Amino acid sequence: MIILDCYRDLWLADNIKEQKFIGFYPREFFCFDNFSSFGFIYRGIKYPTVEHAYQAMKFVDTAPEIAMQITECLSADQAKRIAFANQDKQRKDWKVVNVSIMEELLIAKLEQNPYVKQKLLETKDYIICEDSPKDDFWGIGPNRDGRNELGKLWMKLRNELKDQTEKK
Repeated sequence: MIILDCYRDLWLADNIKEQKFIGFYPREFFCFDNFSSFGFIYRGIKYPTVEHAYQAMKFVDTAPEIAMQITECLSADQAKRIAFANQDKQRKDWKVVNVSIMEELLIAKLEQNPYVKQKLLETKDYIICEDSPKDDFWGIGPNRDGRNELGKLWMKLRNELKDQTEKK
């Protein structure tokens, strides 16, 4: 059973009297989200989202059948759930290599999706932040003091992209 309350935006809940609602709103820079549907090819395999690829990379060497199941599943959320259910089979050094693999995946997404590249350049010199209310590693987390590793990677790639553009 899904507990819907955990998905409610508290700001919306405070500002809307009706409490039984499901809200969604695609923000301007949603394309940076790992769940956004900007497919790409990585290591010869087509992935529908970064989330699919990221979760599959946990198993590509240790349990290739799970990696394939993740690659072929219908949603990023399902990919994450399959990976979580099989975390005992993921590569042992995952916490050492996960950020570098994420960077490789973001590079592939960026290079193969001109829209994402355009949106990244539109961020100018602003801080990019994955404003997840749950994840304090990839995002800023519930207390807004998380590591924001995903935002840091996007800013690094933006700086590299700007440097390449200036050299031309």
